[in-house]
Amino acid sequence: MGVPLTATTVERTAARELRWEPLALAGLLVATAALYLVGLSASGWANGFYSAAVQAGATSWKAFFFGSFDSSSFITVDKPPASLWVMDLSARVFGVNAWSILVPQALEGVAAVWLLYLTVRRRFGAAAGLIAGVVLATTPVAVLMFRFNNPDALLTLLLVASAYALTRAVERGSTRWLAFSGALIGLGFLTKMLQAFVVVPGFALVFLVAAPGPLRRRLRQLLVAGAGLVVSAGWWVAIVAGWPASSRPYIGGSQDNSILNLIFGYNGFGRLSGNESGSVIGGGRTPGAGAWGPTGLTRLFGNEMGTQISWLLPAALILGAALLVSRGRASRRDGRRAAVLLWLSWLVVTGLVFSLAQGIIHPYYTVALAPAIGALAGAGAVWAWRERGTKWVRAVAGATVGVTAIWAFVLLERVPSWHPWLRTLILVVGLASAVALVVRLPRRAYAAAAAVAAAAMLAAPVALALSTASTPHSGALPTAGPGSFGGPGGGFRRGGLRPQFGNPGRRAFGPPPGFGRGGGFRFGGPRAGGLGGLLDASTPSAALVELLRSGATGYRWTAATVGANSAAGIQLATGKPIMAIGGFNGTDPAPTLAQFEQLVSDGKVHYFLGGGRGGGSDIESWVAAHFSSTTVGGVTVYDLSQHSSA
Repeated sequence: MGVPLTATTVERTAARELRWEPLALAGLLVATAALYLVGLSASGWANGFYSAAVQAGATSWKAFFFGSFDSSSFITVDKPPASLWVMDLSARVFGVNAWSILVPQALEGVAAVWLLYLTVRRRFGAAAGLIAGVVLATTPVAVLMFRFNNPDALLTLLLVASAYALTRAVERGSTRWLAFSGALIGLGFLTKMLQAFVVVPGFALVFLVAAPGPLRRRLRQLLVAGAGLVVSAGWWVAIVAGWPASSRPYIGGSQDNSILNLIFGYNGFGRLSGNESGSVIGGGRTPGAGAWGPTGLTRLFGNEMGTQISWLLPAALILGAALLVSRGRASRRDGRRAAVLLWLSWLVVTGLVFSLAQGIIHPYYTVALAPAIGALAGAGAVWAWRERGTKWVRAVAGATVGVTAIWAFVLLERVPSWHPWLRTLILVVGLASAVALVVRLPRRAYAAAAAVAAAAMLAAPVALALSTASTPHSGALPTAGPGSFGGPGGGFRRGGLRPQFGNPGRRAFGPPPGFGRGGGFRFGGPRAGGLGGLLDASTPSAALVELLRSGATGYRWTAATVGANSAAGIQLATGKPIMAIGGFNGTDPAPTLAQFEQLVSDGKVHYFLGGGRGGGSDIESWVAAHFSSTTVGGVTVYDLSQHSSA
């Protein structure tokens, strides 16, 4: 009689098979920390938009709670504040600087790698968990995001933690662990809104199919988990929705100062349909293409996202499918099949959403796929090794390595100037080791072939991960890799961006078609004049900083300008609240001209800085008509306390 396969027996078997596990895990976590922490301050403020909001939250508890861009709480950032809360607390303890803002992101990355290891280990053993952790840690877009201050770092950690809690819940039908899983997804909602919910259908299906107990009990447990999710996600929303609009900041990204409009519009279904009121551009252009580039099932492999996430994506899909086939005759409660369903549903559903979304989507969003890819790669690799005596399993192993090597060659060929020798080496070594894996070899020879195959599969993403870690990144749209992967400072060439979608011969980093033509849109680094553009903050001159600091006393906002990134660099340099008219895009209807006139009349705003993001607004026209200007450090400055003699 065989011993039933339980989580406990799997753990004991793994401990016997891998006695060096603690040392290996420590090495993985230390190496991950070094990859994410060394040279971290080279990126400076990274995303100045969020760094300015951290400065505000570290100064004002009201700004902290609402996620305000400025400490006087005129307008919020266009995301919920959970990721800011972590950075705000760090900045309150260690001061507002690049390290206090970015180190929490790096530590979130280390924690995500550790939790992924623990989750995969419970079903497939320590070796699988270690491989999964290595894949996540070295995925290029993961290295980028865990060294940056966008919300995606915390979202990824929370989703991995939710998967761990779900795994524990499925093992014994635990309502407590299932509710905890739902609550963690709710916290993910407070990090990046509806994107956190993409994994929910797959997670619910896994518990419903694989958890012990009668169907009625499992359904009740899912309702409890749903309640935990709603409470965790909804408490902040309820408070903000019920708070009098007159005494809270404007909800940035919304068009009616409503948190519900932000949830279901700009940050919600508009991302899928492309109908995003308040965006800089909206709606699809041609069939099969959204405003933010070509859509379709091949999007994750395309010019924008391929080098960010897809290195091991084919391997994960092949191994995931093979694992399902291998568990075809298992019982309903089979833990390994449940784990494969968990990670495959995460990968497939999230991948489809990213692939077909017509609205705003950026390459760095794909970090959400990295844990699932790592888990399937780790579980599949260990399964292929243990079942190597079976002919079809060896065929799967060989096909996985061969496809991965060919795909790495294709991706590297898109950037021919970046280490051209690497793609040829990977192709030759990968195909040779793939052939060796198909053949039935002695154990030691097969182990050597497997080690070479693993090295070939990981060589390109690891090399790009190291390059990403050694390259400073900044701005709103960072991309993994060195300058040759799209330009320095987040993947865009200084001096502005050029539309590049639809050009198959080069990487397609760039704004949607139509950007940069009229309307005053600016991208990349600051132009002459010292104000940032739509996507990047700037460093103002010492003269401008001195003027604004000396004129801050008695005013609620030291200055105002159009667009949050136009304001961000000024706010970070002066430490004073700057009003970001129109929010991030400069398109939010806040304040109206009448409201701004009243604020000026009440002596709430001292200066207006002309030439901000978008420019040409009715507020800027009114200011130019009623106040005289001077130029300080390349910036046009209007003193709103002094009316023009004209």
